[in-house]
Amino acid sequence: MTRRILFWIITLLMTLVTTSCENRNHPAGPSSGATGDLSPKSSPTPSAATNVADQWLGKWVGPEGTYAVLSKKGDKYGVQIHSLDGSATYEGTSVGNRIQFRRNGVTESIHAGNGEETGMKWLLDKKDCLIIKTGEGFCRD
Repeated sequence: MTRRILFWIITLLMTLVTTSCENRNHPAGPSSGATGDLSPKSSPTPSAATNVADQWLGKWVGPEGTYAVLSKKGDKYGVQIHSLDGSATYEGTSVGNRIQFRRNGVTESIHAGNGEETGMKWLLDKKDCLIIKTGEGFCRD
């Protein structure tokens, strides 16, 4: 029970920090254009809610102590994967409804799915999962 509470506190803090950073980079209120702003007014800056990958930030748990943690800085994603071989961190980018990153010279991608799609018996009953490839998935309860 304590681990679950700690997880939610960390997730909440990460959300607050991300939101705070976005607000600092995008001042409130409309721009009059008098400051030399040449950006088109008809295409607003996309908010975090428009990118499906932003909903995946935080920790995702796999079997046997494995997990993945997704974070975001600017338009890049941090992909930390803790496997049975150890922990490694990669830089990813949002491409459609996936996060792409390079691992060991191979382009990999993370996409949403369910426990059955992970191909892992330990995750079969899960509904909210991220999958890198069959046999490598992480879920939230």
